[in-house]
Amino acid sequence: MTVTAVRKDVEHLTMTLDAEFEASPERVWQLWADPRQLERWWGPPTYPATVTAHDLRVGGRVEYHMTGPDGDQPHAYWDVLEVERPHRLLLRDGFANADGTPNSDMPLNTFEVTITDLGTGRSRMSIASVFPDTAAMEQLLAMGMEQGITAAVGQIDAILAEGAVASGTAR
Repeated sequence: MTVTAVRKDVEHLTMTLDAEFEASPERVWQLWADPRQLERWWGPPTYPATVTAHDLRVGGRVEYHMTGPDGDQPHAYWDVLEVERPHRLLLRDGFANADGTPNSDMPLNTFEVTITDLGTGRSRMSIASVFPDTAAMEQLLAMGMEQGITAAVGQIDAILAEGAVASGTAR
């Protein structure tokens, strides 16, 4: 499994997931930059994502929904705050109504993605979520955020393996 650690820090209102991959930072970046690749892994296996808008530049927005096993479709969005290709993204993460408008009944959080070159064709990706307050952190964790993102990131190795085979760089 690609996930190497998940750390929760209630005092600092953070949850950080670390994962390592047999891929360059540029290749890991493509998992975020290409909406078709993003939707193959962003949702956990039981809630696959469909990306409906993808503007991954400062001031842009990514919109998506996930489809659950019973057909429910929770909607969400990311406001893109900072981009440093291929090493860093800062996103404001929110829930949305079916029409795409922000759902103000649900908490916002921010998350920072960092992609670090480990050398020899390996990269580490960290996703650090920052919550506005303890209640928001507790609510989102109770909804399964940790399990969902762990399962989602756990799908990345298979996508990277396909690309390695396709490009002739499989080991």
